[in-house]
Amino acid sequence: MASVSKKVIYAALVGNSLIAVSKFVAATFTGSSAMLSEGVHSLVDTGNQVLMLHGLKKASQKPDKMHPFGYGTELYFWAFIVAILIFALGSGISLYEGIKHIRNPEVITDPTWNYVVLGLAIIFVGWSWSVAFLEFILIKVKRGLWMYVWLC
Repeated sequence: MASVSKKVIYAALVGNSLIAVSKFVAATFTGSSAMLSEGVHSLVDTGNQVLMLHGLKKASQKPDKMHPFGYGTELYFWAFIVAILIFALGSGISLYEGIKHIRNPEVITDPTWNYVVLGLAIIFVGWSWSVAFLEFILIKVKRGLWMYVWLC
């Protein structure tokens, strides 16, 4: 199951990287701090996938003298770190930018870049989701839906 997880994580990594790039490009051309904040959020998501891949690698290490039962719990540790990063960095930067713009609001002059980024994000996330869904279907066919849900 680790190879399936890696494939899905790599797909999410590529999707979030492309979304981050598109948001940073839009922020550069528009000067939008909201888009910059969103770009940082997507960059944090990308970093989360890197940490999850690191956790999978650490969890697959063989037992040794210091860890006679192996490193399987490493995955849970890195998943916890990912959750903290999502909350701390993603929400912290968004909160900062939100307060900044409540104090000094700006009027949107041309929302074209917003729609372009939204369309690209739909494409990238849709592709990433389809990879995850196809992997889920493959596992479901092999094990059955309830067995898969029980094991996860």
